[in-house]
Amino acid sequence: MPMSDKPPSSELPTPGAAGAASTSLSPASSARKNPWRDVWHVYTEAATLRMLLLGFSAGLPLLLVFGTLSFWLREAGIDRTTIGYLSWVGLAYGFKWVWAPLVDRLPIPLLTRWLGRRRSWLLLSQTIIMTALVAMALTDPKLALQPVVWCALAVAFGSATQDIALDAYRIESADPQRQAALAATYQTGYRIAMIWAGAGALWIAARSEVVDGAVYQHGAWQTAYLVMAASMLLGMATVLFSPEPLRRELPPSKNAADWLKSALIDPFADFLRRYGKQALLILALIAVYRISDVVMGIMANPFYVDMGYTKDEVAAVTKIFGVIMTLVGAFMGGALAMRFGVMRVLMLGAVLSAASNLLFAWLGTRGHDVNALILVISADNLSSGIASAAFIAYLSSLTNVNYSATQYALFSSMMLLLPKFLAGYSGKYVDAFGYSHFFTATALLGLPVLLLVWLASRTKVPQTQ
Repeated sequence: MPMSDKPPSSELPTPGAAGAASTSLSPASSARKNPWRDVWHVYTEAATLRMLLLGFSAGLPLLLVFGTLSFWLREAGIDRTTIGYLSWVGLAYGFKWVWAPLVDRLPIPLLTRWLGRRRSWLLLSQTIIMTALVAMALTDPKLALQPVVWCALAVAFGSATQDIALDAYRIESADPQRQAALAATYQTGYRIAMIWAGAGALWIAARSEVVDGAVYQHGAWQTAYLVMAASMLLGMATVLFSPEPLRRELPPSKNAADWLKSALIDPFADFLRRYGKQALLILALIAVYRISDVVMGIMANPFYVDMGYTKDEVAAVTKIFGVIMTLVGAFMGGALAMRFGVMRVLMLGAVLSAASNLLFAWLGTRGHDVNALILVISADNLSSGIASAAFIAYLSSLTNVNYSATQYALFSSMMLLLPKFLAGYSGKYVDAFGYSHFFTATALLGLPVLLLVWLASRTKVPQTQ
């Protein structure tokens, strides 16, 4: 049960927050600077700290159906082209806007009455994730790949649903000025979970091997995935002990057609009405901002395997240097966005994300070089932390709190749809041209992003009344 009936006043949406934190998007308002004391104090508030734990719950499933799974599959002898195609499981994230209106408005029998609309959907989705991870752990892809794919789809569906509910919960839990800080702590928890689901899972699998000299042992991966499933309990406990955001009374629907209009059409119409012609530019930026990272990411772990790095080496480097640079990047991104405005940090993140992919191309020329691996993983985590914190704040600023779940789901779905589709061909591309050429090509994919950020920063976004 929640510790209080309602969140502290500092966590409640302000009356003027019904639209967006568009102050962060306007060039004039971006220049307004908050005192450093206020910038750092926001990280001690309850809503901000809560996002650290919920961010962990959100970040845990991602690598378990992408990077870590690709390491497992490659070790089990699955070819790179197949691994690349299996990344299309992630298209579930790209289409979550389809069922987002249901998460936004549909109550869950009994559960919603007990926990509220946001927390009930969070708990349900977390239960789906944990159950599917247990099922995945009990299946050996070397013997039967199809059941693993179905389990991965269930994890991705549950994770995407959790994202819908959690994004709405985050946006509704604090005023617009605090969204960058919430995004930073959310990203910190998210990235720590990714390290646990990546390095942690590899470390557990390595420690669980019982047959000396065996290249592949399913029992080791089974143990790792069962531990990952148990890790979802942290997010579930956080949901149970967190307050529900201030409830918004929705106007009653006269009939089914009226409900469908308010749930499906109005959220999208509201966005187009508020931004007009600028909506196309904004949607284009959202669609390609993370393209370099996402397309490259699916081949990172197969690359480590093919370069001869062991599970222990990848886990140790990611666990130490990945954690440090993730924390530094996320907090830097959040603090810089509050201090200098989201758009400037968005540009910085775009540059760093593309540049870090070139480091992977360089790593491919070094052979089995652990020191070079440390440098590349550190730079990649730093740039990703900065870019993600700024991008989440940017997406949050575009939403109308009356449609927060649906609109944010649309934005975050668009962020992944094109990159995940292209990522499906990453294994085939590597087989044809090699890793070095692939990593360089993914860096070049980031060049149009720089132009779109520059154009968006020059566009004056109207204030929402």
